[in-house]
Amino acid sequence: MQKSDTNETARLNPPVFFTSAGLIIALLIFAVISPKTADTSFKALQDAIVDNGSWFYVLAVAIMLITVLFLGLSRYGDIKLGPDHATPDYSKITWFSMLFSAGMGIGLMFFGVAEPVMHYVNPPTGTPETIAAAKESMNITFFHWGLHAWGIYAIVALILAFFSYRHGLPLTLRSALYPIIGERIYGPIGHAVDVFAVIGTVFGVATSLGYGVLQVNSGLNYLFGTTVSVSTQVTLIIFVSALAVISVTTGLDKGIRRLSELNMGLAIILLLLVLALGPTVYLLQDFVQNVGSYASGLVQKTFNLYAYKKTDWIGGWTIFYWGWWIAWAPFVGLFIARISRGRTIRDFTMGVLLVPAGFTLMWMSFFGNSALHMIINEHMVSLTQAVSKDASTALFAFLQHLPMGGFLSIIAMIMVVVFFVTSADSGAMVVDMLCSNGNNNTPLWQRIFWASGVGVVAAILLLAGGLKALQTMTIASALPFSIILLIATYGLIKALRVDLVKRDSLQMNVMPTSPAINNTGWKDRLSNIVDYPSEEVVNRFIEKTAKPAFEEVCQELQNHNLQTNVQRIDKNRIQLVVEHGEEIDFLYEIRNRSHVKPEFINPEASTEDVGEDMRYHRAEVHLAEGGQDYDVMGWSKEALIHDIIDHYHKHMHFLHVLR
Repeated sequence: MQKSDTNETARLNPPVFFTSAGLIIALLIFAVISPKTADTSFKALQDAIVDNGSWFYVLAVAIMLITVLFLGLSRYGDIKLGPDHATPDYSKITWFSMLFSAGMGIGLMFFGVAEPVMHYVNPPTGTPETIAAAKESMNITFFHWGLHAWGIYAIVALILAFFSYRHGLPLTLRSALYPIIGERIYGPIGHAVDVFAVIGTVFGVATSLGYGVLQVNSGLNYLFGTTVSVSTQVTLIIFVSALAVISVTTGLDKGIRRLSELNMGLAIILLLLVLALGPTVYLLQDFVQNVGSYASGLVQKTFNLYAYKKTDWIGGWTIFYWGWWIAWAPFVGLFIARISRGRTIRDFTMGVLLVPAGFTLMWMSFFGNSALHMIINEHMVSLTQAVSKDASTALFAFLQHLPMGGFLSIIAMIMVVVFFVTSADSGAMVVDMLCSNGNNNTPLWQRIFWASGVGVVAAILLLAGGLKALQTMTIASALPFSIILLIATYGLIKALRVDLVKRDSLQMNVMPTSPAINNTGWKDRLSNIVDYPSEEVVNRFIEKTAKPAFEEVCQELQNHNLQTNVQRIDKNRIQLVVEHGEEIDFLYEIRNRSHVKPEFINPEASTEDVGEDMRYHRAEVHLAEGGQDYDVMGWSKEALIHDIIDHYHKHMHFLHVLR
């Protein structure tokens, strides 16, 4: 597979950038000039998809979830999203926080109370406003916000992270098609796929931002009497966009990371306060029962199309959600891939599926069941009326019925704003990467352009009344993307199979290297084990011993008409590459890598600031799939030659198995 070029990826990709910007402006003009025509056209398209393609949405989402579970639980789960020696870039707490904020944090604020109450009042089957309707409302809410949504995000992120971090392809949506079209991802087809992802992300985030400020405005009106008006909402968009610009300019490790951790902390505080101030034991009982009902009915609900009962409910709810999650998947999936380098597929799938989904279901249960308890047991009809009148006020209407309602509402308001900022800045970061060949180290103006551009699009649509039309268009775009995604999933499994074959070939027994080849006595071997060489010593070994060994092997392979070369990447790295045409090339590399000396060497040394005197270096072997975690420092030239040949023997066996 073609490796991404650092210099190339550092530049803007003009075909994607200018085509995306042009199409966004054209669609924006269409939605502004004729919002009713746009809404009618896109609505007719969506209705046709629901009427004729709902079965495909249901089947596609089921396949995605099953595939993610299979990959996580099978042998494929041991494969890393990156080289074998890679380690995760972020701690699990930070990782979970960013997953939660980018994935659907804002949706919980809007629907945590509203959706259970709406299903209670208007269930798909059965009698409304009964105990049975209350149980069914929580089952449906769990179904819409549980494993399926995160399964969609996870499969996109898996595809992108595997091909980018494991095989050096760009971290953009085009890489998902590599197993299908190969090097053509760098041509017009690849550009078209990235343009599609840019447009979907910009309009998806913009419509969410537009509708989100309606909730913020309603909350401010409910709490402080702020006027509900378009001018107020546009002011809020400008405020959120300004914060997003500040965040995105500071980068992923500062702005987005810190905001995500802040919001996760606030979410936990608010969740625990609702649990403590509400009917605590009742909520815990409900949560356990809801999880059981969700798990027991998962298969049945997954494939339920209400085919034997004519109803528009599934199109307005389940298919709407599936379309929205798929439409958001290029954005959220790429963001998740960006923060998941170094994790194994098993660690990734269990983390992405179980932790955010578990927190989401707990949130829905505590907030939804608290609201239902107020309506059923405390006869708070006003809460039902508030939700029916304006779902954007549901959360604040609910919190006002709890002790410390004003304080809780302020926390919720802060969370809503921060969630919007994290969605806007992470969306801008993703679009920027899509327009820059997957590179995140882009010029400042590009990040500011997209962060502010999302806000401008949202404000224009809000003023012109075109939000509904663009939301409908975004959801309709999920149909072609779901087809692409299923094809890419097949390609991922094919590529993972090759990876497993390569791993098995590395375990193949070959003729062991004779100790005599090393030409060293036991004292020399022991010295190599207990010494802690400096960087200079290892580099001298690479120059004086490894380089001649590489060159001899290179010359011999060239004598056998094999295209072989030795490259001194820098003073710390040397590699031997054997090219095999259309088949996978062989790479053997030695890297000078730094490590901290064991504590027993100097137990009084501080671990907070490790200087060079407390470090040692190893000459570690790396193959194409990453570091092999063993040191060849001190080996003789003959020993190195035999190690290269051993690995080349295994590589040839790997190619033989693939043929």
